[in-house]
Amino acid sequence: MKVDWDAWCARSLADEDIVRLILDGTVIKTRLDRKATNLSVLAAIGVRRDGQKVLLSIRNMGGESTAAWRQFLDDLDARGLKRPEFVILDGAPGLEAALVALWGEELPIQRCTVHKHRNLLGHAPKHMQDELTEDYRDMIYADTAAGIEKRRRAFLRKWRLKCRAVADSLEEAGDRLFTFTRLDPSQWKSARTTNAIERLNGEFRRRIKTQTVLPCAETVPMLLWALLASGQIQMRKVDGWETLSRPLEPMPLDLAA
Repeated sequence: MKVDWDAWCARSLADEDIVRLILDGTVIKTRLDRKATNLSVLAAIGVRRDGQKVLLSIRNMGGESTAAWRQFLDDLDARGLKRPEFVILDGAPGLEAALVALWGEELPIQRCTVHKHRNLLGHAPKHMQDELTEDYRDMIYADTAAGIEKRRRAFLRKWRLKCRAVADSLEEAGDRLFTFTRLDPSQWKSARTTNAIERLNGEFRRRIKTQTVLPCAETVPMLLWALLASGQIQMRKVDGWETLSRPLEPMPLDLAA
């Protein structure tokens, strides 16, 4: 398996017709040298033009700093990955900075709406969290871009009065929380979040619970790759894949509030 793993890590990505890139980092707790250890693993899933998801890279990088993400992205670039048309990320500032440095300010970036929801809850008193969740979901899952904009303005007006930190946190994400509205609505469900990687990581954690001790840190990404390569974990096409070839629309939201 070692030879296959090395070959997979070094394989060319030049012929991959990737239109969407999903990037996320996760901390996986495992046992190394008989000690509980938290490992930071960075992962990239690509979405081909036919909608099929494919794991492009997974690495133990030791953290999610700008330098770590830039090294991770530079490896994808060196192996021939072309600039994607749309990127989804968890909102880590190091990742956004690394993406902009590599592919420029004009790269369409979507901040994961689930990660932002968790962040908003962290700014709200517990007794307000159910109300906050209802307002946030009402905004994010509105049927049209106009509906989202209307609810966003109402959200900001309300929460500036109820809990200013919540409104400030929403504004911090800017238009990158709503980039999905530039896509055909059939794609919105798959383009709002990094759930594809989160589900992958969750399945991986479930399967390694029986592992008492792993020999080294590199074993973690290698095991996940092996589960995918053997077909024990499978990835399906994204929702709305039939419209992936349509060009992105201009940003439809006026974020002045």
